[in-house]
Amino acid sequence: MLKMRLSMGGTKKRPVYKIVVADSRFPRDGRFIEKLGFFNPLIPREKKERMGLDVERVKYWLGQGAQPTTRVARLLGENEIMPMPAKGNNPQKAIPKKDRKKTDEGGEAKADATKTEEPKTEAPKEEAKTEAPKAEAPKEEAKTEASKEEAK
Repeated sequence: MLKMRLSMGGTKKRPVYKIVVADSRFPRDGRFIEKLGFFNPLIPREKKERMGLDVERVKYWLGQGAQPTTRVARLLGENEIMPMPAKGNNPQKAIPKKDRKKTDEGGEAKADATKTEEPKTEAPKEEAKTEAPKAEAPKEEAKTEASKEEAK
């Protein structure tokens, strides 16, 4: 099966990607059939140097049945070569990472339960914070009064 995908290059912490057509069995950065362009994610979106594509070859490979990966499909959609793909749905992304581990393989029902529990757990924390200084203040006053009495 033919795939249009990104092949990583560049140096450490400075990625540059080639947009290539490759057999899906080949390694990501390995052998490919043809290079169709490049993509540099470090350059701002407005600049034309961010991405370069050979549009004719991209259309040719799409006609031959090459399937673009999600990221390449988005890049092609931004350049209006093909329709923009629909956004995916990842309900786990809305849950903080520490709470994701608590939800077992249950899925949405437990995810919704954690969402409703979060505001309840936050509110008592705030109340506890406001109560704690009030409780400490009388103790300090009592200590100061006791020390004054001892001084007399």
